Amino acid sequence: MAIGDVVAAHSSVAASGYLNIQPASGVEWVIHNLYYGAAMELYRTDGTNDVKIDSDSTTGCRMGAVFHVTNSYYLRLKNVSASSAYFGYDGVVTK
Repeated sequence: MAIGDVVAAHSSVAASGYLNIQPASGVEWVIHNLYYGAAMELYRTDGTNDVKIDSDSTTGCRMGAVFHVTNSYYLRLKNVSASSAYFGYDGVVTK
């Protein structure tokens, strides 16, 4: 992917599972939108230490955000519902 390209994913996440929003090593993204089809918790992590930064008890989205993510510091969307649901994100490659 080149700088300025859109990065996006949309996948089924099992109950209590995570969707990691993490670029490859040496790549950086700015994530603008998060989508979730079930109750969620959003974490910023370094792979060892998770910091909960948001949550929602219903389905929804977070639009117009500005989350800078790298391979070392990234986001995790956790499905906190009792069944699988679709979760997704989109943003732009910045490095």
